[in-house]
Amino acid sequence: MHDHTPSPGESPDLAARRAVMALCGDARPEELRQALTQLGATDAPEDLRPPETGLVMTRGRIGGDGRPFNLGEATVTRAAVRLRGGETGFAYHLGRDRAKARLAATLDALWQVPHRREAVEAALAPVAARRAAERAAEARRIAATRVNFFTMARGED
Repeated sequence: MHDHTPSPGESPDLAARRAVMALCGDARPEELRQALTQLGATDAPEDLRPPETGLVMTRGRIGGDGRPFNLGEATVTRAAVRLRGGETGFAYHLGRDRAKARLAATLDALWQVPHRREAVEAALAPVAARRAAERAAEARRIAATRVNFFTMARGED
């Protein structure tokens, strides 16, 4: 899982839910389908809001502390579903993949069933492993191109 420690005032449950949703965001649609199959989630959830695509304005800062400015627009797809037990799940994803947003919202709703949380997290473990391997490979690639500069001082008097 992602290492999401609760920020001040944030409950551990909220941090864990964020971690699951971050994995859903990193997952490929087929990985989400596989997770739902592994969980035995065959009942189709009710759409509270059909998946829909829109635009959001992204903001940026120069140097991390400069004045915020509008960077541009990004395409986002959102979904909201309800399980038969009443649990609701939500998902927002960059891009236009409505099926992925709905799958992620379904996993979010399933995670909210207390006795299913561990199973949902276990079903998403392959996504966490894949992302960790990708990050490690990227770090190795970057490290291979790193140049260390140093200065040698001459000891002339």
